[in-house]
Amino acid sequence: MRHGKKFNHLGRKKGHRAAMLSNMAASLLTHKRIFTTTAKAKALRVYVEPLINKSKDNTTHSRRVVFSYLQSKDAVNELFTTIAVKVADRPGGYTRILKTHNRLGDNAEMCMMELVDFNESMLDAKSSSDKAKSGSKRSRRSKKVKTSEVASASSSETTVSAESVASVESISGTETSASDENISSVENTTDLENSEDAESLDSDENTIA
Repeated sequence: MRHGKKFNHLGRKKGHRAAMLSNMAASLLTHKRIFTTTAKAKALRVYVEPLINKSKDNTTHSRRVVFSYLQSKDAVNELFTTIAVKVADRPGGYTRILKTHNRLGDNAEMCMMELVDFNESMLDAKSSSDKAKSGSKRSRRSKKVKTSEVASASSSETTVSAESVASVESISGTETSASDENISSVENTTDLENSEDAESLDSDENTIA
């Protein structure tokens, strides 16, 4: 009877289950990637991640504790020399489970379990995405430069328009002065005509008299 035990027994007794998880953990640490069922991978994640966390403290005691679980000198050496260096800055989550397909026969869910820091393709994709994000930041700075250029262009257009307005005003001023001169000349001619008419009237009156 289970009596509230929430971990997956995987259909095995304790000794068989511990031996299977130890063998799978050693294979994962040695090859960095294994293919298994999703249920076994979830149970293995709980088993192997504390061992990877313990490898950050490279002491004789830590090596002996890890060896008591793995029972493989090669796996322990790989863990403390290669893996511990790569996961030194990672606070947890050392493994990744990717579901693949259902197994023929019993239709069990299959998956690929791997160490996160040893998948080169995903790391390259992440670095490329980071470069793309940094490129977008540069484009935002270029937009600021473009706005400054637009502002300078608008200011130059304003000065050009001011100059055109001044030239138009000067032209209108000259036209106004010319029109004033024309008006004054017309008035002078009318005055002359009036004086001539007055003289002619005087002469006519004298002849009549």
